[in-house]
Amino acid sequence: MDADKKRGRYQRIREQLTEVLNVTEDPIAKMATMVGLLHHKMDYFFWTGFYRLVERQLLLGPYQGLLACQNLPKDQGVCWAAVNRKETMVVPNVHEFKGHIACDARVKSEIVVPCKNKKGEIYAVLDVDSDKLNSFDEIDAEELEKIVALL
Repeated sequence: MDADKKRGRYQRIREQLTEVLNVTEDPIAKMATMVGLLHHKMDYFFWTGFYRLVERQLLLGPYQGLLACQNLPKDQGVCWAAVNRKETMVVPNVHEFKGHIACDARVKSEIVVPCKNKKGEIYAVLDVDSDKLNSFDEIDAEELEKIVALL
């Protein structure tokens, strides 16, 4: 997908989410809505979901896709790297990422975006996997950061 088309699609998703997320304050309901829309509007999203940071564990939250790891081992994988570095991680080839957690062997690339509260503390991550190499870029990072800020 070319850059303009991708930005336009993300903008439309953000506009839709802005309208529908204000009906509840429940974070799980908001996450489920966000994941459902992203997963079905972005054709290269193979698995889309949240891992919630609960008592220093990353526990599975709302997601779309096949079965997932329920609890990610501490300080391993891309999700924990995003938490520990406090930044979005774009991984073009997960097989080249030291410590990658393979919940599904078909995953080839990944992006993980930290979700921060008003104090700047991370409370979850949005994890998106693709079954193709090099699926994610800086546009995905920028736009997904704007989207998770809606939570």
